[in-house]
Amino acid sequence: MSDNKVLIAYYSYSGNTKAIAEKIKEITGGDLFEIKPVNEYPRNYTDVVNQAQKEKEQGYLPELTDKIDISKYETIYIGTPVWWYTFASPVRTFLTENDFTDKTIMPFCTHGGGGASATYTDIEKICPDSDVKVGFTSYENSAKDSEIEKWINALT
Repeated sequence: MSDNKVLIAYYSYSGNTKAIAEKIKEITGGDLFEIKPVNEYPRNYTDVVNQAQKEKEQGYLPELTDKIDISKYETIYIGTPVWWYTFASPVRTFLTENDFTDKTIMPFCTHGGGGASATYTDIEKICPDSDVKVGFTSYENSAKDSEIEKWINALT
């Protein structure tokens, strides 16, 4: 599957989502792209939770440090921590700034106890012209490589 038609794009606040993205890269041979906001989030947990809530309520789209041309990719893994029952604001920016028409989206998320919540259905709403597959959900970074590989193989 390392024909460079696979992209693994992710935002990671604490490193949990990054760890899964790196495992997906090992399995698929795809290209890795980190979604990074220009302004980093506070390291204090309470502060980031409050900021994430405000951003969700306002539909805020933080500016990203880099862009990537997704046109050459057929399958795009999109990873995010779950913030306020959905994907993190930097992922919202990535999803709205790119055209996912006719792309296969393989979403994955990490959470601290609330599960995926509306993360995957919200991705479907923002990317209605793409094929959003069943997502992979991990409590923090507890996913085993074999579980990730099983998910990928079941959907590809």
